[in-house]
Amino acid sequence: MTTPRQYRDTPVDVKLVLCALWVTMLFVFAYVDIFGFYRADVLDAALDGKVATTAFTVNQVFLTSTLIYILPPILMVVLTLLLTPRVNRTVNIVVSFLYMISIIVSCIGETWVYYLLGSLIEVILLVVIARAAWKWPPRTVAPSQP
Repeated sequence: MTTPRQYRDTPVDVKLVLCALWVTMLFVFAYVDIFGFYRADVLDAALDGKVATTAFTVNQVFLTSTLIYILPPILMVVLTLLLTPRVNRTVNIVVSFLYMISIIVSCIGETWVYYLLGSLIEVILLVVIARAAWKWPPRTVAPSQP
């Protein structure tokens, strides 16, 4: 009889956890938008240079504004690996909170289930990001030698 093999579980650094959460949130964010192009109203509006169900026209200002809107979570992927813990913790909490609000607001009046479900997943991931940053483990201080 053989004994089952035992595997060691290794702790994952909080920076890697946050980085992975931001990547996952961005994938959901992107796919919700990509799936939107299967909707006739979105596709027809895009072909007319408009954003469906809004008064926005697709132009230089709109596309630049959209890029500026999505840049913070994109940059969070690398910033979570590079920033010092104190700054990292604060930036993750603030950025995740701001995006939670913007995603919730974008759901107002939305009736498509895929969009609402994707947005719910995004908000859950952002809550997990904020929680992970909030619970950032304190620095362990070595006991002083007498």
